[in-house]
Amino acid sequence: MKKYFFLLFGLVIAGLVSCVKSSAPAATNTTQLSVARQAAVDDSLIQLYIAANKITATKDPSGLYYQVVNAGTGAFPTVSSTVNVTYTGSLLNGSVFAPTAVVADPLNYFIQGWQIGVPHINTKGTILLLIPSALGYGNNSPGAGIPANAVLVFNITLNSFM
Repeated sequence: MKKYFFLLFGLVIAGLVSCVKSSAPAATNTTQLSVARQAAVDDSLIQLYIAANKITATKDPSGLYYQVVNAGTGAFPTVSSTVNVTYTGSLLNGSVFAPTAVVADPLNYFIQGWQIGVPHINTKGTILLLIPSALGYGNNSPGAGIPANAVLVFNITLNSFM
């Protein structure tokens, strides 16, 4: 199955690269086009990952894909809530950059993908987040294990919040 995933991945990348215009756009549009192009690449990669792993996910208008594995009970956190979560973070290729960890911080301290996704679950709920690079670290590498423009995969359990 992974062989087909990488084959499809290669075809998607080749197709997107072939769409690049030979003449450079105006300087004011270069960044905007780059962001749009990266968003399209990320979305294609996420869709391939979903298909290869038989995931039933919902796409948020922001571009975030999520699957509520267990809704949990009680109220929902907000971006201003302090959340206590257990999580694992990896890349689409399966390499783990954040082994299981427990953190307790205000949700607005986390990347935008978490701020959008975590409020979809209640206490003791679990969610799978497939975060396009723009909602993660963008074209920056925050450190070893996470390259620039990386799509991030998080499994998060909301232990509690206040």
